[in-house]
Amino acid sequence: MTILTESIVEDAALDWFRALGYSVDAGVRYSPSPTGLRKRYTDVVLESPLRGAMRELNPGIPDEALRDAQARLTRPPGTTLEGRNRSFHRMIVDGVPVEYRDSDGDTRGDQVRVIDFDRPDANTWLAVNQFTVQEDQHTRRPDIVVFVNGLPLALIELKNPTDETATVLSAFHQLQTYKAELPALFTYNAVLAVSDGLQALAGT
Repeated sequence: MTILTESIVEDAALDWFRALGYSVDAGVRYSPSPTGLRKRYTDVVLESPLRGAMRELNPGIPDEALRDAQARLTRPPGTTLEGRNRSFHRMIVDGVPVEYRDSDGDTRGDQVRVIDFDRPDANTWLAVNQFTVQEDQHTRRPDIVVFVNGLPLALIELKNPTDETATVLSAFHQLQTYKAELPALFTYNAVLAVSDGLQALAGT
């Protein structure tokens, strides 16, 4: 008889992402390295996939303007976490405003697209389990982080359904702890989900 554990629930969720066409990877593969996708555990955006998506979606915009757009996108304005999250949301929906000089030397304004909403399959979809994040002396490993074009747009926290103390409510409270300790990760968040394999809740 199979004993249901949190890891089984996590594996089932990852299989579901695979079935949907996501790439699935282990967080250990995202340990910082000079040539890897992350330089530090404080990095929550995967810059290489983001840079590639922006180039693909905006072929007529110069690289310098794309770099400026990436800098703005990854440092959205706002004095609160909610404010920064709102600014980020507007940029991924409406595009990141940039200015640059064209070949005639004239200044042009444009909106840099970050996600292809018309062709979802053209985006890079990735689910990473046990993705280590550090901020202000805190180290946490959310169960699953979902990236779209390198942006961590969703977090999923899972619990063991056979453990009476590990409920979806306790998973919700754990996400609140993550939010307090890792605000940089939540700047980009669009969806939060909790589940014990039997019940699931989602919100923002």
